[in-house]
Amino acid sequence: MNMSDSELVESVLIKEGYQSANSPENADLLFINTCSIREHAEDKVHSLLGRYNLLKQNKPSMIIGVIGCMAQSLKHDILENKPYVDIVLGPDSYRRLPEILNRHKFNNRSLVDTQLSRFEVYDDLFPSRKQGVNAWITIMRGCDKFCTFCIVPFTRGRERSRSIQGIVGEIKNAVDNGFPEVTLLGQNVNSYNHNGKNFSVLLESVAKVSGLKRIRYTSPHPQDISSDLLDVMSKYDNICNSIHLPLQSGSDRILNRMNRTYTRDHFINLAKKIRNKLPNVGISTDIIVGFPGETEDDFLNTISVMEKVKFDSAFTFKYSPRKGTKALEYEDQVDENVKQKRLEKVISLQKSHTKLRNQCFIGNIENILIEKESKRNSSKWAGRTDSNKWVIFEKANAKVKDIVPVLITQSKDITLHGKIISKLKAA
Repeated sequence: MNMSDSELVESVLIKEGYQSANSPENADLLFINTCSIREHAEDKVHSLLGRYNLLKQNKPSMIIGVIGCMAQSLKHDILENKPYVDIVLGPDSYRRLPEILNRHKFNNRSLVDTQLSRFEVYDDLFPSRKQGVNAWITIMRGCDKFCTFCIVPFTRGRERSRSIQGIVGEIKNAVDNGFPEVTLLGQNVNSYNHNGKNFSVLLESVAKVSGLKRIRYTSPHPQDISSDLLDVMSKYDNICNSIHLPLQSGSDRILNRMNRTYTRDHFINLAKKIRNKLPNVGISTDIIVGFPGETEDDFLNTISVMEKVKFDSAFTFKYSPRKGTKALEYEDQVDENVKQKRLEKVISLQKSHTKLRNQCFIGNIENILIEKESKRNSSKWAGRTDSNKWVIFEKANAKVKDIVPVLITQSKDITLHGKIISKLKAA
């Protein structure tokens, strides 16, 4: 979501005559787009601001701004402790950026606009995108789930969705500008609802866009994954065979404390349903260890769900207390050493499951969308299967954005390796 918002802000500034600078030192405006989901992200922002303050001391005319979630949640701290920050802008205020810049230039005072909106979805603003393979498409904003560990409903506001017409128009524009793949974005992307049209209706409309080769989406909520959605995914070849299914915890007691609105049995049965409907689907997840009150038995319940589902990949985290959330009020916080040990166990188990799932691809011919050069070997390409597995292979005569058939010959760590059989088609 932050990447999409950064592109949106850049688009607003370009319309005002600004251009991207090649380095912070050469910039007249420096905006840090922030996230408050985890403590580490906030620490990085504080560090960046310290560095940018040094730049401003040598260039007093430089304007420094903090935008996004952290601007929303920590505006008072920023204004009190970082007087060199000129602009603090919440995620629903990007449209007003030109006005705010003009006001700042006029009165040279710090300005704040963090008012949340029930209606702002930026449906008429197209992001400024660099050349690439994937275009991030924000289809909705905000969240109504109120998980007890999450600050997003307070920093992003309530759920509201863009029109199908506006989304499809942006996607057509992206395809016309050379993007063969899009990723639909939302805090709970499958909670999308505009004038009674749900996410499955939107997804089918997107799948019909001419020239669009691949569609991904993130992040869904297990509660809102419907049979209709799975039917649409199975119907269209350009909808990637991949679902991110956040577990968070395998303990019913902890799930209830998190306000996740599903049980472990519901989750396990949903994963089975997905794999039955979508053969060879890639299922990834999110897991939090050390949530307040998590006992060893609760943790083992998470491990047991992992063993039953065997996720293709997982984003794993230690619980991080966030100011303003319900979970911060819980008194039974888990010791940091216990959190770390549990995290290490989850990571180790997931590595074994990823290896096991990847082994099943050896001998398969997979259509790979070439995205970039391999980081470790400039003579090879890197791209993904539609089930979201990275594959490394010799360049041959292919190029970025081509979709090529690759014979999977090997699995190393979390990456597959293979060779092009023959060139299939160019983007």
